[in-house]
Amino acid sequence: MAAGGALLRALGFAALLLPALPRGSPGSAERRCFCQVTGHLDDCTCDVETIDAFNNYKLFPRLNQLLESDYFRYYKDEVPDGIRSAGYKYSEEANSRAEECEEANRLGAVDESLSKETQQAVLQWTWHDDSSDSFCEADDIHSPDAEYVDLLLNPERYTGYKGPDAWKIWNSIYEENCFKPQNVKRPLTSGRGDDGGQMFYKWLKGVCVEKRAFYRLISGLHASINIHLSARYLLQDTWSEKKWGPNVTEFQQRFDEVVTRGEGPRRLKNLYFLYLIELRALSKVLPFFERPGFQLYTGNQSHDAEIKNLLLEVLHLAKSFPLHFDENSFFAGNKKEAAKLKEEVRLHFKNISKIMDCVGCFKCRLWGKLQTQGLGTALKILFSESLIEKIPESGPSYGFQLTRQEIVALFNAFGRISTSVRELENFRAILRTMR
Repeated sequence: MAAGGALLRALGFAALLLPALPRGSPGSAERRCFCQVTGHLDDCTCDVETIDAFNNYKLFPRLNQLLESDYFRYYKDEVPDGIRSAGYKYSEEANSRAEECEEANRLGAVDESLSKETQQAVLQWTWHDDSSDSFCEADDIHSPDAEYVDLLLNPERYTGYKGPDAWKIWNSIYEENCFKPQNVKRPLTSGRGDDGGQMFYKWLKGVCVEKRAFYRLISGLHASINIHLSARYLLQDTWSEKKWGPNVTEFQQRFDEVVTRGEGPRRLKNLYFLYLIELRALSKVLPFFERPGFQLYTGNQSHDAEIKNLLLEVLHLAKSFPLHFDENSFFAGNKKEAAKLKEEVRLHFKNISKIMDCVGCFKCRLWGKLQTQGLGTALKILFSESLIEKIPESGPSYGFQLTRQEIVALFNAFGRISTSVRELENFRAILRTMR
């Protein structure tokens, strides 16, 4: 089990050795991961089953089609100087593991093969951007170090990025930004004497709904990323072929109730909470995109109109969801205290986007930055309801604006969450046949 414990430590999900995968009656493997992932979610009126049915059979197919369009497939990403330089703070330790580094560099490299015509076209699309304050530390898209990346050529999947570097990233995100006192240890991080997370969850239950939601969003994002890595794992790597597919053992190491001492199902429920938050943002931002003058500009007028119609179809679908999260519970009460807390949340989230710059695997960093910016954009939408309501039907939207980069991040980030929920159905089916 030493290898399994090392893997979980690398992912920031554990810092100790965990039990080996148990065996039981047929179907018990499914129950250990999913028996608690059912019914109503905390702080919500919605249930898991409603989300599964809505996402997998209504929204996911249309959203996937939208994300394959030219407007949504290109995202601009900048490699920070700290990673480019030889003095990158994690490089010496990483380089000592030559074989692991070689695999991570090979699988984590970003395919930047865009033609000059495509690069020029995408640059022209940015002329139609707006600008505004955001929840994320956005890359400078005009920087010479920033390049447009084709997301379809660089899918999120297993890259071999693991070990102390990956653990440091997630540990920094949780420890520095989730409003948690230092003396309250996260589950599975305090050694063999871990109390099963009782102290942590007692603390979490006692904090305000905004801070509790913040932790659950980060946990849900972490869970979603690990579902992607388990679902698109490198199963075969030969000179003639690379075969990608679901790795059930990897999934169980992250989400099996016994192996994770009860944490796995909680992570999956946090994924559903994240889904509800981002879905709610899509339903609230509809007026911004419905304006006749708004374009998803790529220069192909008929195609742009077709994609806008598809976008509006997706947004109307999102609005039709019957059990939306009620964000009115956020930042209620004393206006001065609410404004202070809102600013704290915004700054914490911007810090997380900065931490993502420290990810040494370029492809992991690309998707980490995109999903962080997408979630930040969703929060920006939810906290700007009064401004969105004042958007005029024609003319510029001075009160509330989204840049092209934010739009691409918002929909691709939700696409990742939607894909995770869909992948859970596949893992359920596989685990159902296992002991």
